Amino acid sequence: MSDQQLLITSTALVLVTVGFVLWIGKVRSGWIKVLLDWFPAILFAYVIPAAFTHTLGLDLSGVVLHDWSKKWIVPFTVLTVMSALSFKQLKIVGLKPILVFASGSFVIATLPVALVVLFGRLDPQNNVIFLEQGYWKGLAPIVGSWIGGSTSQLVLKELAKTPEALFLSILVLDNILVNIWTILMFQFIKWSDQINRAWGIDGAIPMVEPPEINAGIGLFRINLLTVGCILATMMLTYFLPMSFLMSIVVLSIVGMLLGNVISVWNHKLVLRLAGFSIVLIMAILGLKLDFANLSLPLNLVVLVLIWLIFHFGFMLLVARLLKTNIAWVAIGSMANVGGISTAPAVTSAFRKELMPHAIVLAILSMVTGTSWGMLTIYLFGLL
Repeated sequence: MSDQQLLITSTALVLVTVGFVLWIGKVRSGWIKVLLDWFPAILFAYVIPAAFTHTLGLDLSGVVLHDWSKKWIVPFTVLTVMSALSFKQLKIVGLKPILVFASGSFVIATLPVALVVLFGRLDPQNNVIFLEQGYWKGLAPIVGSWIGGSTSQLVLKELAKTPEALFLSILVLDNILVNIWTILMFQFIKWSDQINRAWGIDGAIPMVEPPEINAGIGLFRINLLTVGCILATMMLTYFLPMSFLMSIVVLSIVGMLLGNVISVWNHKLVLRLAGFSIVLIMAILGLKLDFANLSLPLNLVVLVLIWLIFHFGFMLLVARLLKTNIAWVAIGSMANVGGISTAPAVTSAFRKELMPHAIVLAILSMVTGTSWGMLTIYLFGLL
C-alpha cells in the first residue's frame, strides 16, 4: 500500500474502533456487562486495531496518526483532565482523608523503585531484567494507571518510552489486578465500622454538599466558553516551541487555572471530552502493537503484587495514626487504583452520601498521576 492508502486505512480503523468502544460501553446486556467487568471497553480500543493489523499482516506503526496523537490529542487530553478539578469541591473531603489518599499515591510512585533495588540485591539477574532489559519502563505506566488513570498512563508511556508489546502486557496485568482489587475493596469497606470500633476511631463523617454554580448563564454559553478556552489554549501551544514534556507541564498548569478561575467552567463536559480522546489515543496506539512479543517475566508480576499490597498496608497505617474513618482507606485506594468509575461504586457499598467525595478524590488522582509518574521515572533514572 502507498502511504496515503495506509493513512486512510488506519484512520478508518481507528474511527470504527472508537465507535465500537463508545457503543459497547453503553450496552446494558447481561453478558456484555459481565465481559466489561473483566475486560473494560477501553481495552478493546487498544486490542481491536492490533488484531486487525496482525490478522492482515499490515504495518501501521509508521502512519502520521501517531505523530498527530502525540502532538495534539495527548496534550488536549491532559488539558481537559486537569481542568476537571475544582478546588471548591475539594473542600468537601477534608484534610485527613486527603492525607490518607496522598499516602497511597506516594507509595505507588516510590515503592517500585525500592522494590527493583531490593530484587536486585536478592538476585543480580533481576537487575538485568528490570534495568538492562528495560522492564522498569512497564512500571511507570502502572503508576500513571493507578494514580492518574488512562491519561497519565498514556503520557508516562511516552515519557518512559515503553515498548508497545510491554505496554499491552502491562495493560492486561493491570486490568486483572484492578478487577480483583475492586472485589476486595467492596468487601473491606463493609468491615470498616467494625475496624473503627476495634481501633477506637470515631467513624463519624460530616456530610457537606459541593457548592452549585448558578450564574444565570445558559448551558450553551457555558459549553461554548469552556470549549472555546480549550481550543484557544491548544492553538496558542502551536506557536510556542516546546518539548512534549514541557507542553504537558504547561497545559497541566493552564488546565488547573481554567477549571478554577472561570466560575462557570463545565467540569462534566471536559471529563466527557477527555474520555473520548482517551479512547482515540488508545485506538491509535493499537496500530503499533505486535502480538508476537506479548509476555511478562514472573518476577515483574510478583513485584507488582507486593507493590499493591504495601500500598494498601501503608494507607491503613496512616489512617490509624490519623484516627480517621478506615473506610477512607478503601475509598482512597480505589480513587488511586480504580478511578472515577470504581471509587464511587465501592463507596456506595458503605454510604451512598460519600459518593461525591469519592469522585472528588478520583479526580484529584487523575490530575496528579502524571506528576507522581514523572517522579517515578526520575527515581529510576538515578539507578
